Amino acid sequence: MAIVHVTDQNFTEETSDGLVLADFWAPWCGPCKMIAPVLEEIDGEMEDKVQIVKLDVDENQETAGKFGVMSIPTLLLFKDGKVVDQVIGFQPKEALVDLINKHA
Repeated sequence: MAIVHVTDQNFTEETSDGLVLADFWAPWCGPCKMIAPVLEEIDGEMEDKVQIVKLDVDENQETAGKFGVMSIPTLLLFKDGKVVDQVIGFQPKEALVDLINKHA
């Protein structure tokens, strides 16, 4: 599965089923650019366990506000539509893999 770019309109639908890691980011954010290749790697290696979605907070402020996202990148882990975990800021690949495996 490829990483899906989501919007306010389809966020709930895209995070409602299974394990979904949502990346709240913005194009101008340095740490967001650093974590992007890490998420690409995880997507390639763990696509059977988790779907990764990205939400641009500048263009989709409603969803970011709904989840209280104040700092980016913020990664929320959803399981069947409910937030089960959260991390803020750049995370190394190992930490994100552990986070996903904890809930898979």
